[in-house]
Amino acid sequence: MGRQIVPVVYKLTRNCSFSRDVSLARQMQRSAVSVVSNIAEGFERRSNKEFANFLYMAKGSCGELRSQLWLTLDLGYVSRDEFQKAYEAAETISRSLAGFIKYVQTTAWK
Repeated sequence: MGRQIVPVVYKLTRNCSFSRDVSLARQMQRSAVSVVSNIAEGFERRSNKEFANFLYMAKGSCGELRSQLWLTLDLGYVSRDEFQKAYEAAETISRSLAGFIKYVQTTAWK
């Protein structure tokens, strides 16, 4: 699921309305990539405690991305429809991460 938000964000930030706000576009891209990267890095740590910590970081990056999406709407960089689709995807990922964190915290590493 985390991988699915990356192309959505990159497509949004390639919109010509972002041409004057490169820093916000890059920050949104970093936030989206951070979700996936933290999941992968945590998994490679091979301990539930560390995995859960990295999942929390991924969830935090997802929250950061949702905040940035609000800014893009407020600044008129995206349409309401574009915002809604991306925001809902980020919200779904965040909820899934919350459930996954609970699972990881209650399951022995195998």
